[in-house]
Amino acid sequence: MKRTTIFLDEGLERELQGFARRDSRPVASLVREALVAYVAGRRRGGGHRLSFVAAGASGRADGAERHEERLWRGRDPHGPLAAPKTRRPRKRAAR
Repeated sequence: MKRTTIFLDEGLERELQGFARRDSRPVASLVREALVAYVAGRRRGGGHRLSFVAAGASGRADGAERHEERLWRGRDPHGPLAAPKTRRPRKRAAR
């Protein structure tokens, strides 16, 4: 094994130390495990690719401009409007 140095922000370091304490393992072991998983994912082509990009490709050029219209087609986004409540006239007191 080769020794290396990494720079972490303090919050990430605290989290790693907490995981290490909880699992009774050294921080270095957790970092090695995470790096092995990261490198394996990159080898499979999982790198920075976002799986949802173009998932909904419709072939239409105006999708962004008309998204609200398509989203709410056939639906009422605000629901049925309630009729305003009317007050009953007060009964006049007998004189």
